[in-house]
Amino acid sequence: MPDPSSLDLSAELERIAGTVQESFRVGRRVMSFDEYLALYARDPARQGRDASRYVRDMFEHYGKEEVDKPWGKRTRYKLFDLAFEPEVSRRDRLVGQEDVQAEIFRVFENFGREGRPNKLLLLHGPNGSSKSTMAMCLMRALEHYSSLDEGALYRFHWVFPSAKTVKSRIGFGGEEGIAGTSSFAHLPEDLIDAKLNNEIRDHPLFLLPIDERKPIVTRALAAAGITEPPPDWLVRGRLAHKSQQVFEALLNSYRGDMRQVLRHVSVERWFVSRRYRTGAVTLGPQMSVDAGERQITADRSLAALPAALQAVTLFDAFGELIDAAGGILEYSDLLKRPLESYKYLQLSVETGEIALQHQNVQLNVVLVGSANEVHLLALREHPEWASFRGRLELVRTPYLRSYVEEQQIYDAQIAPHVRRHVAPHATYAAALFAVLTRMRKPRPEHFADVKGLPEIVSSLTVLEKADLYATGRIPERLDADQEKVLRAHIRDLYDESKAYPIYEGLIGASPREIKGVLLDASQDPRFSCLSPLAVLDELEELVSRSGEYEWLKQEPMQGAYHDAKAFLGLIRGRLLDLWEEELRAASGLVEQRSWGDLFDRYVRNVSVWVKGEKVKNTLTGDYEDPDQTVMQHVEKQLGQKKEDVDGFRNGIISAIAAWSIDHPGQKIDNAVVFPQHLRKLKETAFGERGKAIADLCKWLVVLVEDEGKGLRPEQRKAADEAMERMIAMGYDRGSARDAASALLHDRFR
Repeated sequence: MPDPSSLDLSAELERIAGTVQESFRVGRRVMSFDEYLALYARDPARQGRDASRYVRDMFEHYGKEEVDKPWGKRTRYKLFDLAFEPEVSRRDRLVGQEDVQAEIFRVFENFGREGRPNKLLLLHGPNGSSKSTMAMCLMRALEHYSSLDEGALYRFHWVFPSAKTVKSRIGFGGEEGIAGTSSFAHLPEDLIDAKLNNEIRDHPLFLLPIDERKPIVTRALAAAGITEPPPDWLVRGRLAHKSQQVFEALLNSYRGDMRQVLRHVSVERWFVSRRYRTGAVTLGPQMSVDAGERQITADRSLAALPAALQAVTLFDAFGELIDAAGGILEYSDLLKRPLESYKYLQLSVETGEIALQHQNVQLNVVLVGSANEVHLLALREHPEWASFRGRLELVRTPYLRSYVEEQQIYDAQIAPHVRRHVAPHATYAAALFAVLTRMRKPRPEHFADVKGLPEIVSSLTVLEKADLYATGRIPERLDADQEKVLRAHIRDLYDESKAYPIYEGLIGASPREIKGVLLDASQDPRFSCLSPLAVLDELEELVSRSGEYEWLKQEPMQGAYHDAKAFLGLIRGRLLDLWEEELRAASGLVEQRSWGDLFDRYVRNVSVWVKGEKVKNTLTGDYEDPDQTVMQHVEKQLGQKKEDVDGFRNGIISAIAAWSIDHPGQKIDNAVVFPQHLRKLKETAFGERGKAIADLCKWLVVLVEDEGKGLRPEQRKAADEAMERMIAMGYDRGSARDAASALLHDRFR
């Protein structure tokens, strides 16, 4: 074993120091004004962005992708996946909400076109609907983007050299400068007497007079082939009050020589940081002032400043609006604050400025707020609502309505923190319950324009609707024509309540409540793991608190809508279906591919039967008539009557054609196109072996609880092999026993 005392890390320190220094040099962390002007000329569009265009470009930098949803294709912006962060940090990524993402990007795109962020983006929805998660993802993306060359940000500070570096006390009365340098930006710290920071992060071009600045910006953009006009902030912006005072004092001292003034400018790169509240700030609903001023000469020695500035009263601006300059300020739960505490935003958003005691600070910040529907409704009733509405961009943020997406939240944020084994379907059961509480019963009159659709949607149960949103699964009870109609109008069903105040996804169990259910279930002493059965028990306890939650106060409707107690039975039934299917697969009695191969043969034969052609025998190479035996066998297994087979076969081919039109260039997968038929074949195949599955469940329970005592050798072998397959599916011995025991109790008694 090596001796730790002999370890020498000095070489590593040298390497790290060299890396940091090289990064500092390559990253152009400090520049003179002339050097920055050259950098601006090379890329004026990137260097001349205001906060809204910066955020918009950040969206485009991380890219987007099309995702398939049962209700249609959607665009997902990749920054919300947090792929630029370590794996452990990606647990906080935004799940789903592609429609909201598109709305957010639309708002930022409009800001860019209008020249400045002239409204506050207000995300509104029920508690726990991911509003804060969206703002968090935006800020984390800003942090990363600002560390890249594409997202480099610059501001300037004022630098004042010490007396020993000058030939005389010039710069403020003399005519000569520092020997051998045209700028003080790169002076070592020991040669600097004072440095005044620019806390508002003014753009370096603000040092140029407005009348001269716009032509320079216009020529630079034209030379770079940029057609988008520059933001108002860049062409009309003025120096902050403190910087303007310094500029004028220096200009007087240098008798109007602006080149001498610019020698005192140090352009420095800055980085967005949530931790240090730089360009990314979250403000809670507490009552506080968002911006203010403090006199900086009151607590600093004036001796370090030049004589021309010692008589000037300088003020630093401070507060959340100042800290967030150049980036995003999030008002968390904005409407929980008293109206008077954010009333100033009306004027500030409209004018792009905030009034302080000694100055008006120009705002270069994207304002994002969040609010729940209760507080937004109260604001709508306020006499000043009309005035506020014109300054707000409202983006509705509902709960997720797909249990597949909802489960991803719990798998990422809860499962890794549970110290026990997480059994399959534990988070699924919780997600399914949450989504069921959010479903609204469709109103047939909204679909009267489509023949047959009102009857179909009115018959949908709450579980069928949830399946439709999550996987596109059509109820098997519908015939082929009804299936086609419903599949074509899933999006219409999904958007049914979009225009209504009480929309689907407004009322229901919050992910925060369900997370608590999962954490409590993980501590249930009756189970050795986080079991779906423990989750069901915790959900039952949650449902018993009917007076605490709005979603438990709704009147149950036909189809089990709003019936939380019925949800528990539906979920238990779904769990039993899943366990039975997995026990069947684990039994090894029938190869899973066998019914898939059988259906593939059926489709090939039906295809040539419809066309009146012959099928090639893969063994003999001869062309033969379609195999009626195969077709009739499959149709019998699927429960088709002889007099209906012609229509059924034609429906198969029509479904394939429709799928091909919707998925051009993709290979047809019968398991995707006909999942209900494959499921029916599988159930039929295993239905004939029900007793064998029941016996296997008994053997698994004995294997775990009594270590297999009393089992015959062939029974022990079958149980061991099934257990191995169950473990490969994600079970441990305890959770496999729980599943088998539940099946014995509820299905095979």
